[in-house]
Amino acid sequence: MSLRSPLARVLGHGSAKEGVHHWWMQRLTSIALLPLTVWFVVALLSLPLHDRASVAAWVANGWTPLLLIVFVLVATWHSRLGVQVVIEDYVPAAGTKTFSLILSTFAHFLVAAAAIFAVLKVAFE
Repeated sequence: MSLRSPLARVLGHGSAKEGVHHWWMQRLTSIALLPLTVWFVVALLSLPLHDRASVAAWVANGWTPLLLIVFVLVATWHSRLGVQVVIEDYVPAAGTKTFSLILSTFAHFLVAAAAIFAVLKVAFE
């Protein structure tokens, strides 16, 4: 027994098999963001001073640059996935939807690249 309509069976229309992967990636990135966000907030709150020199010293110390870059990558990827769902659900025109998805992808890439550049610049000063 199939839940597909007779017309869908005849025309071969069905799932594009993209939604499950997208759903899983949203869940995995949100799970990855939990410990990364806790680490980030605790680390910032535990800094003795909140001036540029102490933050720069913290960024350049040990595993911090790597964890910051992972945090930025996971956060921007998770954000891009969420914005993509909103655009796909609420932008009705196909051309506007495509343009918005492309613009969103480039904007998220630009934010990630700028944040990674900033972390590396401060870490290697």
